[in-house]
Amino acid sequence: MTRPVILIIMDGVGIGDGGPGDAVARADMPGLRALMENNPHTFLKAHGTAVGLPTDEDIGNSEVGHNTLGSGQIYSQGASLINESIESGSLWEGKTWRQLVDNCLEKDSVMHFIGLLSDGNVHSNIAHLFAMLDRCMLHGVRRSRVHILLDGRDVPPYSSLDYVDRLEAKLSECRAAGFDYRISTGGGRMVITMDRYEADWGMVALGWRTHVLGEGRRFASAREAIETYRREIPGVTDQNLPPFVVAEDSSRVEKMTADDSVILFNYRGDRAIELSQAFDDEEFDKFERGPEYPRMYAGILEYDTDRKVPKRYLLEPPQIKNTLTDLLNSAGIAQFAVSETQKFGHATYFWNGNRSGVQCADLETYCEIPSDNVSFDQAPRMQSEKIASALIKALETGRYGFLRCNFPNGDMVGHTGNFRATVEGLQAVDAAIRRIQEAAKKANAVLIVTADHGNAEDMLSVQKDGTATARTSHSLNPVPFVIYDPERVWKIKEGLHTLANVAPTIAALLGLKPYDCWEESLLE
Repeated sequence: MTRPVILIIMDGVGIGDGGPGDAVARADMPGLRALMENNPHTFLKAHGTAVGLPTDEDIGNSEVGHNTLGSGQIYSQGASLINESIESGSLWEGKTWRQLVDNCLEKDSVMHFIGLLSDGNVHSNIAHLFAMLDRCMLHGVRRSRVHILLDGRDVPPYSSLDYVDRLEAKLSECRAAGFDYRISTGGGRMVITMDRYEADWGMVALGWRTHVLGEGRRFASAREAIETYRREIPGVTDQNLPPFVVAEDSSRVEKMTADDSVILFNYRGDRAIELSQAFDDEEFDKFERGPEYPRMYAGILEYDTDRKVPKRYLLEPPQIKNTLTDLLNSAGIAQFAVSETQKFGHATYFWNGNRSGVQCADLETYCEIPSDNVSFDQAPRMQSEKIASALIKALETGRYGFLRCNFPNGDMVGHTGNFRATVEGLQAVDAAIRRIQEAAKKANAVLIVTADHGNAEDMLSVQKDGTATARTSHSLNPVPFVIYDPERVWKIKEGLHTLANVAPTIAALLGLKPYDCWEESLLE
């Protein structure tokens, strides 16, 4: 290593078409534009097969994006792993699946499924739920209850009824075959259950009271609940709908019992860990669980391989080896990583191949800056200034050979659908980039700016009738990659590149030989 390398990840910032829904194009971002105009740059594929997802119709996300950025490799991810296991039948042959099914058969108890009801392929896929329902019927599990988390984030913001109708049709088929399978509870993913990085345990507690204890406002059906909330809360999107309990007979609300089995069918780890802890951890103290709840719980994957969360899981997650962190540690190069709470796990856990904590305490320093506990469109600048300050301070120590940061604004504010707020958030990121570039110049460091997936550049959906609605999901667009070196001008190879080319490029800049399993460097 001769000079430090800095990596900035602008979370959720892709390259769009410049149209009315392109907040990146509309934002005043002189820093990013000057970097791209005056320095070598290219565009990286950040979705589909380039990040290990099943098809190129699958949008990228922060989890697989950071896995790929940090490992220099393309691993089969979430949906691909599960699709393969369902097709081969290996999912049903696993010890955990048999344990949960046998528990229901022996005790004549209920099989519960909790998960995000969509086909966004970021956290879950409704097809996996359908496959498990079919398999439960084949095994003879008489009763099943589905607890639906409404999306509107990885899919269109008002699409929940489409998925509810598909699920109700499936459950109707199950009942026609003699099985008592029904929707039991539900609510928006940003209101109940799916918190991450322990930012708001109250979300998980509310989800627990809804799903496990059966507490909450009652409706005759999930459709009635969604339609009622939409009338009562103008403009509310699916992800922000309050919780509900489905009770066709209002005098009898079902609760989970200690004899039941529970499967969380979300496969992405960050928003699955806390609910798993609530079911699994004997010393759990974040909220009162009550004495009566199922102990036979499993995730569809192991969400945290270091902490072993959950204790039971249906399928092994990808074991990502030979990461950039591994390479730098073996070379004795000190590293610094910083982000705020909402993306801290992405810059550390996912970056390191789904491993928690530092891998080498002598060489790695992680800095987490607490996120604001408000809707991100209310404070769209988020913690961009503090992230930049922390990185610059670390750079000035002269200790670190590689420094990385994640600015969440483009993704987190973009998910709210608030275009103006997203523009403001992007401008805050740009101001931070300019500060870091100046510090890089002063320190004679190489600066790379890229992103993990698109979002903020594609915030408008035009319907067939010509009407436009806010788009809150990720996109299929490429992301920028630009390299600034105050000492020389690098040349980037021609061709189609992906996020997997970033780690080898960083290794090349640091004078390190990459792992043989890595993709190639972007530098000629």
